[in-house]
Amino acid sequence: MTTAAHPLFAEALSELGLAELHTRIRRFPDATRTAAEAAAAIGCELSQICKSLIFAADGEPVLVLMDGASRVDVELVRKELGVQKVTRAKADVVRETTGYAIGGVPPFGHRTKTRVLADRSLLEHEVVWAAAGNPHAVFPMGPKDLVAHAGATLVDVREQAQTS
Repeated sequence: MTTAAHPLFAEALSELGLAELHTRIRRFPDATRTAAEAAAAIGCELSQICKSLIFAADGEPVLVLMDGASRVDVELVRKELGVQKVTRAKADVVRETTGYAIGGVPPFGHRTKTRVLADRSLLEHEVVWAAAGNPHAVFPMGPKDLVAHAGATLVDVREQAQTS
């Protein structure tokens, strides 16, 4: 079966019993590396994009799933994990940990098992869209299913708007 998904992600879908998702993956000629690019291509709200972001928590990779309209508050992630320091992971660490390049990291189906946090804001939608392993492909899924397949812990790690 041909699919728009990255081979590693396609394999993960089959292993998870999600092979039917192959038919729902949408491929775009232009990259959908950013949440804004993906939302524009799909024609959905920015907050319906699920960003898969890798951070280093005391040097250990951790995946944070966040809605496309929000930013991750690293201090909240630090408190949630009970670690000293949380920073954005460098591109080589992202690829080494997940098997994918930044801009195409899916919420599950990674090369290594990492701790996964999912921001509760994702549950505000019936369907969210996430990368299918490359910057040109996305797939739709109900957020509760996505969180379950990612093995994520639901948390509140969204950066709050600053009031002036």
